[in-house]
Amino acid sequence: WGGSKAGVPMSSGVAPAKEPNATGPKAVELVLVKEQNGVQFTSSTLINPTQTPVETQERETWSKKVDFLLSVVGFAVDLANVWRFPYLCYKNGGGAFLVPYLLFMAIAGVPLFYMELALGQFTREGAAGVWKICPLLKGNGGTPPHPAVARPKPCAFAPALLPVSAPGRSILTLHPEAPACPTLSRRGVLHLHESRGIDDLGPPRWQLTSCLVLVIILLYFSLWKGVKTSGKVVWITATMPYAVLFALLLRGLTLPGAVDGIRAYLSVDFHRLCESSVWIDAATQVCFSLGVGFGVLIAFSSYNKFTNNCYRDAVITTSVNSLTSFSSGFVVFSFLGYMAQKHSVPIGDVAKDGPGLIFIIYPEALATLPLSSAWAVVFFIMLLTLGIDSAMGGMESVITGLTDEFQLLHRHRELFTLSIVLATFFLSLFCVTNGGIYVFTLLDHFAAGTSILFGVLIEAIGVAWFYGVRQFSDDIQQMTGRRPSLYWRLCWKFVSPCFLLFVVVVSVVTFRPPHYGAYAFPKWANALGWAIASSSMCMVPVYAAYKLCSLPGSLREKLAYAITPEQERELVDSGEVRQFRVSAPLRVWLRRLRPCSRKRVPACVRLSP
Repeated sequence: WGGSKAGVPMSSGVAPAKEPNATGPKAVELVLVKEQNGVQFTSSTLINPTQTPVETQERETWSKKVDFLLSVVGFAVDLANVWRFPYLCYKNGGGAFLVPYLLFMAIAGVPLFYMELALGQFTREGAAGVWKICPLLKGNGGTPPHPAVARPKPCAFAPALLPVSAPGRSILTLHPEAPACPTLSRRGVLHLHESRGIDDLGPPRWQLTSCLVLVIILLYFSLWKGVKTSGKVVWITATMPYAVLFALLLRGLTLPGAVDGIRAYLSVDFHRLCESSVWIDAATQVCFSLGVGFGVLIAFSSYNKFTNNCYRDAVITTSVNSLTSFSSGFVVFSFLGYMAQKHSVPIGDVAKDGPGLIFIIYPEALATLPLSSAWAVVFFIMLLTLGIDSAMGGMESVITGLTDEFQLLHRHRELFTLSIVLATFFLSLFCVTNGGIYVFTLLDHFAAGTSILFGVLIEAIGVAWFYGVRQFSDDIQQMTGRRPSLYWRLCWKFVSPCFLLFVVVVSVVTFRPPHYGAYAFPKWANALGWAIASSSMCMVPVYAAYKLCSLPGSLREKLAYAITPEQERELVDSGEVRQFRVSAPLRVWLRRLRPCSRKRVPACVRLSP
């Protein structure tokens, strides 16, 4: 071991046995090389032979980089990009709405998107497992499953298949001059007239249930083998909407009145920027259009290779998302301009927000075109693929999060995926009853509102303030070889948390009870909605209290263990907790505030970026 007979000095090195992973056990080998008579001999041994080696299963990765990008784009680009953004842009000053939208996208949307991709890729865990970096906030990993209901689930777009399966009852078979399209949609498709409200749902409609079964089967066989199968499905489901949107755009531009519709969409009214509602709409649209906080981005990126360039992925996918939202407005308003001219009414009378734009106004426009049945099939296939992408993402976040926590579920992923899909099916049955639209409206109003924003706020605080922006930047540099610039660090540390706090407060202050048309939900339904929303938010303080009570030592020691990453637990035992350190300038400033006190500066969370 000491050298070689030939007098050549020994060279040694330390190398990790596997790809760097900050959260998993690292088997470190000491490699010894010596040369004897021109022949090199190599021997190795574990640095810590007292520990029993733990066999860790190699985490699967995406077959191709494009599979990951298409999955993220498919999840982020959903039905809201097609109906909500164009309407908000038209309502809030046309092109002027892009000013607050792009501003909030730059200072909050992209940084938060980038943070989730990097967090999942570095930890290689689902939404719950990533909180090994700060065990105190692991309760925030329970947030994604609830809001996943509010992404376009099968119950939301099951009616989209009805025009194909039952054309005799479709709103697309209306005569071009028929004025009662909304009424036929509610009576002939949803059978809403047979329900008095949410307390009178009635039985599931067999037509919608059949469509739901078909969607559930598609979802299961897309997810049962993990990213190996879902990564192939998105080649169709993520690209089909763009092909259909392009075809609809070409057709819409040839219609009379299309120019008037596009002019209304792009009309600039900068005076609207003085209204607070415009900025609030832009902030909420940024939060929900990118899909941050659902745990899906973390789950998807956890299957990336460790050295993947997550920064480039964040810029590409957020740019595609914004461009899709903006370009879909040309498609929507070209048809709305055509409808307005056809019925000789202002565009404001046909430009409506919500599902009615997609399932009523747009199909009515398609019904007036030549070959309307073909256009109808193409259009609703686009809606189906948009919904399946989002549903796949929501389910994958739940499946990945739980299989990472429980190895038994990981070993039986196919059966566990089947149970998740079946549970989704039975819950979705409430949405395909006669009064199912009331259930959907209630879930859409509560499950994806304040609870999601609260979850993202806790996530930003946990990463930037408890784990630390400096350590997080070191992790990204270890993966990509490039440290995030000062802009990203400032956004993570100050701008994004302040932005999220603003949106959370605004969402609470401006809250209005849900309604569907003239129907107002009863008090017990609103209480149920708040219970659904608060069930995920309450998990954060409840788990934090449980964690502090279960740890040994004094309150300071409990807090030290609770906010220290699991791989740094030995630092707590030695009294070196970096979260308790106070930077030198801040220590001097605190002493100046208390000149008469000789006590030591109290421990606090590190404030230096």
